[in-house]
Amino acid sequence: MAASSKSAKRKNSNRKPTRTTGNPAKKPIVEMGPVTARDWIGAARLRTLPLAIAPVVIGTGAARSTGPEFHWVIALACLAVAVLLQIGVNFTNDYSDGIRGTDANRVGPARLTASGRVKPRTVLIIGLAFFALAALVGLAIVIRTQQWWMLAVGAVCIIAAWFYTGGKKPYGYFGLGEVFVFVFFGLVATLGTTWVQIFALPQQAWLGAVAAGLFACAVLLANNLRDIDQDRLVGKRTLTVLIGKRATQVLFTLFLLAPFAIAVVLALLFPIAWIAMLALLAALPALLIVWTYRKPAELVIALALTSLAALLYAGALFWAFVG
Repeated sequence: MAASSKSAKRKNSNRKPTRTTGNPAKKPIVEMGPVTARDWIGAARLRTLPLAIAPVVIGTGAARSTGPEFHWVIALACLAVAVLLQIGVNFTNDYSDGIRGTDANRVGPARLTASGRVKPRTVLIIGLAFFALAALVGLAIVIRTQQWWMLAVGAVCIIAAWFYTGGKKPYGYFGLGEVFVFVFFGLVATLGTTWVQIFALPQQAWLGAVAAGLFACAVLLANNLRDIDQDRLVGKRTLTVLIGKRATQVLFTLFLLAPFAIAVVLALLFPIAWIAMLALLAALPALLIVWTYRKPAELVIALALTSLAALLYAGALFWAFVG
């Protein structure tokens, strides 16, 4: 018995340590090869960028609909702020979820922090650097437009982006993520883009902002549906975890199709808005996947298609507004 016990101990001592949940900075690292440029690009989550671009396109179109003048420098600056904030959110989410162990056994591509191949502090610094760049561009917009009160709006955007998964009690872990993306990736991004160009908010800007926010919520629901089992395991209480799979599928359907009802309303004022229905070519396959998927990994395609639908929709509205 003693000999077998010693033998078992020797075997256990020869086993290589593997990562469990928790702060990767305090745990042994599993060898996964050196970090490549592709890994960094993956961490930026480029497939989410259409959600940053779409509201700026809609907001700029709404601004242009009121007159022939096109403030292209301000429009491009708004686009830069939106994209930089989105990338910053993605890196800080990588950091925050990674140190909590939320991403330890995720279904999608491995994250930098959770994989242990990059120091958490490095990922955090990169995320904060993107926030800083967004703040600088935003400051330039404020100086150009003299809308000094928008400094407070920008500060709130960055704070909200950080506390989505950062801090001791991130609201993304308590079923409030959809509220965040609707407000900031829908209303604030779209209406802010329109305001700094014409200092007014026409009704088409409001309707477009709601549509952009709904698309962003749909993408988040698909993402959280993919991760529902892992999120339950680690105690991340997303809206999907709270309401369950079936209710999430129903809510995804409403969020994804409601923008097309808005397009019908807009078509009464801007007839070309009917062309927004072409975005259904991407939206309907995404909807089918969400309702029929067998493996969580299949939802990655639904995510990409929903983001594409948002971008196509935004382009159609821009055409309708300026046509």
